[in-house]
Amino acid sequence: MKKTFKLQDLDCANCAAKMEAAIRKIDGVKAANISFMTQRLVLEAEDERFEEILQSAVKAVAKIEPECKILR
Repeated sequence: MKKTFKLQDLDCANCAAKMEAAIRKIDGVKAANISFMTQRLVLEAEDERFEEILQSAVKAVAKIEPECKILR
């Protein structure tokens, strides 16, 4: 499954790169791309575990930039 999410309060391109790398390391993630310019996350992951993987992505983002939120 592939979905696009809006990111709120993403302030730093370097942080976006760190978030992208952290999300890609999550088990079950096929692809993850964060665009700092459009403030979007494109996440491709296993269908049956998508919600669980998304929760892990939310935690990874919060760890790197606590103010940044993934909007659903």
